[in-house]
This record gives sequence, structure tokens and C-alpha cells, in this order.
Amino acid sequence: MGTVYPVKPLKFRAVWISDVHLGSRACQADFLLDFLHSVQTEHLYLVGDIIDIHAMRRGVYWPQNHNNVIRSILGKAKHDTRVVYIPGNHDELVRPHTGQIFGNLDIKRTAIHETLQGKKLLILHGDEFDGMLKCPMLMSWIGGMSYELLLWMNNIYSTILRLSGKPYWSLSSFLKGKFDNANKHIKAFENAVSAYTRKRNLDGVVCGHIHLPAMKEVNDVLYCNDGDWVEHCSALVERLDGTLSLIHWTDQQYVYGEQDTMLEEIGGLAAVSYTHLRAHETF
Repeated sequence: MGTVYPVKPLKFRAVWISDVHLGSRACQADFLLDFLHSVQTEHLYLVGDIIDIHAMRRGVYWPQNHNNVIRSILGKAKHDTRVVYIPGNHDELVRPHTGQIFGNLDIKRTAIHETLQGKKLLILHGDEFDGMLKCPMLMSWIGGMSYELLLWMNNIYSTILRLSGKPYWSLSSFLKGKFDNANKHIKAFENAVSAYTRKRNLDGVVCGHIHLPAMKEVNDVLYCNDGDWVEHCSALVERLDGTLSLIHWTDQQYVYGEQDTMLEEIGGLAAVSYTHLRAHETF
């Protein structure tokens, strides 16, 4: 059996992940584990829906790789990484513990992060704005059921791709982008979150909730959505020079900067589109 030699990890000032949905069959835990094992960061922000309590109420699903994700996060919290946990609407049972520290996890309702370049970023999950969006209860229920179906289809499709030796591709994300109502809801969400951030005189916001990674200027503030780990397998990172980037971490890993331009390097390692950066090599 060969020996595994770790490659030098990617180093960041801060990493944001959300919408992992541990406890759900839709969670792409293996990709997340690979990402967590491949990075070192001073700050790790868990921006809600890390555990999907709603899904677990319908039936307990907790394979070993979901447990390993928790162990990896707690391991980082134990060794020089400040971990802030901001619960979302799927792990809202943690919210009553805001202000407490469990296992080196600092539980907060919201947080503010200042980048090396002096940008002050509001951090929240995003479900706080659901009540401001015009979405009748029936349409919300139908939309939820439709989304569950999309995720089920996505799981089957990704399994077929994996067994065929083909790279990961999100069928659910592709189909979701074809619905005008979904796009209108996303735009309304972005406007609501960014307008709230501007009223607080902050430079930008980092959120999750809608499972759509983005980094752009909305209402004169920087709107960042770190995406999810059920469809896009994405994270937001602050590099050592203080710039922000979105990372998509699947079989084909690629990195985008603040202007949606491909980055040539990240953390001293090449990060070219469709280059497979693994956390280890086996000899």
C-alpha cells in the first residue's frame, strides 16, 4: 500500500461556508471534506444550515462522512482557527444558544468581519428576509416540494456521472436557473439583503440561504453569497492579501475573483479552470 503525503495547504485569512445540510442525502460531504482538509484559515465562518434538522425529522440519515465533516471543523477550532457559527433556518434550534461557546465554536446571530483591506462585511444566513419577500404560503410550499424533487434528481444524476467517471455537474442548479419566478425571488433577496447592509453603513455582506454563489455590487455594497454544498460545492475566501474570491470545489475546481475573472494563483498554488487540485498524492 502506498504512503499518503499531504500537499502544502491553501492558506487564507478567512473562509465562509453555508448550507451544508448535514443529515440530508443531498449533502456533498466528500467534496466538503476534501476542501476542509486542503485549507488553512485564521477565521472559519459557518453561515447557517450546517445541519439540516428539518431533513432529520423526516428520517435520520447520518453516514460516516457527515460525522467526519463535524470532526474536521472541530479540529480546526481546536488548532488556531477561530470558528464562528451563525445558525440558519434549518439548524435554528441552535439559535437560542447565541452568545455561547460550544467545543470552541462561537455561536452568533450575526457577525462583522473586517478584511485586510479594511472592508467591513456583515455576516448572516439570510432567512431573516423571507418575510419581506412577496411569496404566498402556498407558492412557498410548492416551491419547497419542487426543490426537494430537484435535489433528489440531482443526487441520481451526480451518482450516474460518478459511476461513469465523469466530473460533477449540478442538474438542479441548471434547471433552477430556467424558472423566471426563481430568478425574480433571487433578485428580490439580493436587493433586500444589500439594502439592509447599506443602512448599517457597512461595505458588504456575506450570506447563504438561497444556494446561489455570487459576488457583485448591489445597491452600492458588495454582495457575497458563499453558495452551498448540495448543488454548487462553493465557498467564499479572503486571501492573504485581503482580496475576496469564490471557490467551486468539485472534481473540477476553479476560482473566481471579485470581477468574475479567473485567478491564476491562489495561496501560492496554481488554480486553473478545470484543474483537479487534490489534498494529497498517493505513491
